[in-house]
Amino acid sequence: MSDPFPSNPFAEGNFAPWLEEEDIPDLRVEGEIPESLRGSYYRNGSNPPYPPGPNYHWFFGDGMIHAFHFEGGRCSYLNRWVRTARFAAQRKYGAAIFGGIGPKGSPDPRAEGVSPNASNTHVIWHAGRLLSLWEAGPPHELDPITLETRGIHDYDGDFYRVRADQRNPDVMTAHPKIDPDTGEWIGFGYSPVAPWLVYHTVDREGRLTRSFELEAPFPSMMHDFLVSAEHALFPIFPAVFDFEATSGAGLPLVWQPERGTRLGVLPRDGRVDDMLWFEHEGCYSFHTVNAQTRGETVIADLFIFPHGPLAEGPETRPPTLRRWTVDLAGGGLTEQQLDDAPAEFGCVDPRHVGKSYRHAFTLGSVDYRNMKGQPEGFNSLFHYDLELDRREVHRLGAGDVAGEPCFIPRAPDAAEGDGYVLSLVYRRSEHRSDLLVIDTQDFEGAPAAVIKMPHRIPFGFHGSWRPAGE
Repeated sequence: MSDPFPSNPFAEGNFAPWLEEEDIPDLRVEGEIPESLRGSYYRNGSNPPYPPGPNYHWFFGDGMIHAFHFEGGRCSYLNRWVRTARFAAQRKYGAAIFGGIGPKGSPDPRAEGVSPNASNTHVIWHAGRLLSLWEAGPPHELDPITLETRGIHDYDGDFYRVRADQRNPDVMTAHPKIDPDTGEWIGFGYSPVAPWLVYHTVDREGRLTRSFELEAPFPSMMHDFLVSAEHALFPIFPAVFDFEATSGAGLPLVWQPERGTRLGVLPRDGRVDDMLWFEHEGCYSFHTVNAQTRGETVIADLFIFPHGPLAEGPETRPPTLRRWTVDLAGGGLTEQQLDDAPAEFGCVDPRHVGKSYRHAFTLGSVDYRNMKGQPEGFNSLFHYDLELDRREVHRLGAGDVAGEPCFIPRAPDAAEGDGYVLSLVYRRSEHRSDLLVIDTQDFEGAPAAVIKMPHRIPFGFHGSWRPAGE
């Protein structure tokens, strides 16, 4: 590649893409990888293969999967771009032909007729398939060992067939929730096209069982949602799609806090007319933690910004962990702040998704006076014990940046929260990355293992664990 990457904060430092695909069969380890840690950790992220235009935003690069395979106390690594249609087209022309969102970010004529699906946001294991996810198109299936792209996964054609007459045929969540008891995948999609919201369910065998549109109050950017064992929860924030008001490049969003926030609560087996709506003040959330239903009460934990997404300015404040309590019978929604330290990108024990739970693991910052929620500001990992109202902190070294935590139970019958947390950490002083393995029984202590990468892995989005043998 001869052209330089543009001067752009999302193409510099550890946001800059890594332009090599490689296999490293045996990574160096400090400490000891637990023998019981057998399986694969995958992480997706935005990684443009060619210099993007000047309006490039981190959200819109091509997806690259990083895989760490664990076996017998050893760890190997490989990384691959997801071979999407857009990736193939860019390889054909040797140039970036897709921009961001908005009129000035539209793709050039060479991209006409090519799906913009970047497959860059999440990667998850379900029903015997490794799926790379994006928010405005179907998943791509990958080989779980080699990361070879097997192609679009459209649920044997049902993804399009059952919604051929709908106005949002492409949207699919990057944040599905998997019911630990039934194995069901519950997801959604959002769109700037009315009616703005779609609900999906996929059974444990991988069959699409439902996919229908829901009427939302307005077209909101809704990155994540929540489920309990009984309900699906759809938070609609006043970050409103408006292409006319945002005629320049970038995200076509207008912050309209006067609209307030709405929370839709739908029985998991419900239909359009079963949705209940609750009102709250204007706020925003990129990511949620977990939800549970207790009789006529639904409890939802999520990270709340008091202002619009991607805001910059003197009033910008980082997200904090909040709890919403919804009275289904009385029609009220109340909020409680669970902690005042910045926190984002959370996970729970996968056996407690949608259930009563005690433990949550998140990114955090302990020097947060000037921290506004940017990825490079998270210098710690947090463990919340919600029963004891306690926060443990795993503090990184000076300048180091933590990546999204991934929790793996120590054993199938281990107590909730007893296991290991994985986090891909950027070592700023060395311009390099490590994968940490933290034993939750000594969360604030030294990691059980530090898996040493010979180079950096760019900041990314989301990842997950596939147990060995599945």
